[in-house]
Amino acid sequence: MILGVPKESYPGERRVAIVPSVIPSLAKAGIEVLVEAGAGIEAGYPDKDYTEKGAKLAANRAEVFRAGDIVAQVLCFGSNDVTGKADLPLMKSGQVIVGFLRPLGKQEELEALARTGVTSFAVELMPRTTRAQSMDALSSMATICGYKAVVMAADTLPRIFPMLTTAAGTITPGRVLIIGAGVAGLQAIATARRLGAVASAYDLRPAAKEQVQSLGGRFVELPIEAKDAQDARGYATAQGEEFYKKQRELLGGAVAESDVVITAAVVPGKKSPVLVTKEMVARMAPGSVIVDLAAERGGNCELTQAGKIVKESNVSIIGTFNLASSVPYHASQMYAKNLSAFLLNLVKDSKLQINEKDEIHRETLLTQGGEIVNARVREFVGLKPLTAEAGVK
Repeated sequence: MILGVPKESYPGERRVAIVPSVIPSLAKAGIEVLVEAGAGIEAGYPDKDYTEKGAKLAANRAEVFRAGDIVAQVLCFGSNDVTGKADLPLMKSGQVIVGFLRPLGKQEELEALARTGVTSFAVELMPRTTRAQSMDALSSMATICGYKAVVMAADTLPRIFPMLTTAAGTITPGRVLIIGAGVAGLQAIATARRLGAVASAYDLRPAAKEQVQSLGGRFVELPIEAKDAQDARGYATAQGEEFYKKQRELLGGAVAESDVVITAAVVPGKKSPVLVTKEMVARMAPGSVIVDLAAERGGNCELTQAGKIVKESNVSIIGTFNLASSVPYHASQMYAKNLSAFLLNLVKDSKLQINEKDEIHRETLLTQGGEIVNARVREFVGLKPLTAEAGVK
């Protein structure tokens, strides 16, 4: 069985789906790796590192898709909304596609992928269970984003993070507020603390309090309770506008007191809720920084512009997204380990073996046999449930 690894085509994307260190374990399972020449260079993995581990090189992208029984990417068609469409003619019926596919996206894109006849697996849909933890690419990339958000904020802020006692007097520590204490938010707390800042965090999920405090952060409690704050997978659920209005009113003071605000409140498949208004920004001290990790989905700050850094009331609002790509070496390493763990679960004796009773297989399988087969995705886009005969094959 051949695993094809093409070079990422999304503009500015520097990650690669498979790194040399995971190739030996894949080979033991009967998976031969074919990498497009130059695919790993921008991530810090030259071609010779791949060939030394037993991989073969393909001259171009078309060769990877033509030879690959499985094609592994970081941003597949769907998540790559700029150049991803060019891959559709290269796909062949029965081929397996694995990567970020944005399954809770546009129905027409999902149907276009299904029409190619490929069997696709969306890593975003990985169940959040102990057994699937080693395969959770979404959490891995969120970890990178949380770290990088703090580093960017520290670089932009005209102050330093740690408290220092010097001959010139005492410098007070920076104050960082994280809104949204998921994986990215928790990593932001840990990173801010390591840099010496005082970190606080707010999350509408009561369960987040203990996690925040375990990292040395202060949990901001508001006299407001969310309805069904999290779903079965542990993600925050969307709330009504009345809730968000009250939340903004109560958060205003905490935002105004902070030197840095990092927002990471994302609801899967939906536009990001606005948690920081322009009025709240105007109350922040000059030179303050907001890093909006929800920028790609509209942003948690009213003034965020996706992909840009803007200034308003002398506050820098960073809307840069795809932050994991800015740390490509370790982001690729983490992603490749997640992907290889998933593939080793999926391939047995050199053959693809999809088991509908396996939650990992069932929940991540997106398209098969020309259909969108994932039950959660079908419900999201308004399609009727498939019959048992038309499900996993």
